[in-house]
Amino acid sequence: MARVAAGPPQGGRHGQERHGSERHGSERPGSERPGAATGSAGKDFAPDLPIVLIGPMAVGKSAIGHHLAGVLGLEFVDTDQLIVAKHGPIADIFASRGEGFFRLAEARTVADVLEQTARKPFVLSLGGGAVLDSGTQQLLARTTVVHLDADLPTVRERINRNSGRPLLHGDPLERWRALAEVRTPVYRRLADVTLDVRHGSVDALVQRLIDILSATATKTEGAAATATAPPAAATTTAAATTTTAAANRQALQNGTT
Repeated sequence: MARVAAGPPQGGRHGQERHGSERHGSERPGSERPGAATGSAGKDFAPDLPIVLIGPMAVGKSAIGHHLAGVLGLEFVDTDQLIVAKHGPIADIFASRGEGFFRLAEARTVADVLEQTARKPFVLSLGGGAVLDSGTQQLLARTTVVHLDADLPTVRERINRNSGRPLLHGDPLERWRALAEVRTPVYRRLADVTLDVRHGSVDALVQRLIDILSATATKTEGAAATATAPPAAATTTAAATTTTAAANRQALQNGTT
C-alpha cells in the first residue's frame, strides 16, 4: 500500500490537515449499518488486511479503533486490554515485574494476535511503545499501519485525567513529550497512513480514515491491473504477426512464393 498522510505532523515530512473545529471526543458510533462505510470514497469499503493503529499514549487509539471496527463490521482488539486480562493492571506489572517483563509480554501478545487472525481483517490497537520491538515491526509489514498523530495540547487534558500511566510518573506532560519525540520517527517509518487527530470528533476522524484507506486501496488495485495487463501495441503486433505467418503458410501450399 502506498504511504499516505492525512493531516501530517508539524515539522515532519507531511503537511497538516484540519478536521473541523472540535477536538475529538468519545462519541458513540452512529446508526450506520455494520460492514458498510458511509461517505463518498469509503462507501462499502472492505479491507483486505488487518488495520493496526499506532501512536503515542492518549491519542485515542482505543476509541478510534473501536469505532472504526464497528463501522466496518470487524473485530476490535486492544493489546493493552489483553495484557491486563492475563497479567493484571499495567501499573502493577511495571511495579512488580519491571518494564522488561511488560515489553516481552506485549511482544508475545501482538505476535499471538496477528498469527491467530492472519487470515481475516480486523482492527488492532497497539500500546505506544509496542512498535519499538523489532519482531513486532516485522509483523506489521503484513498489515495496514495507521499512525494517529497528535501534539501535547491535544492530549494534555487526557493525561492530566489519568495519572496512572507508569511511564509518565514525575512530570507527565514532559515525559509524554520526551517519549513522543523519540518514538515519532518510528511511527512515521512504519505507517502506511498518517492521520492527524488534533481536531475532529471520533466519528469524523474514522470516516476520514475510511475514505483515505478506500481511495488508497482503489489506486493500488488500479496500478496492479495496469502492471499485469499487456500493452495494447504489443497485443496488436502479436496478432498481426500471427496473421502474417498464417498467410505465408497458405502461400507456400499454393505454390505462390
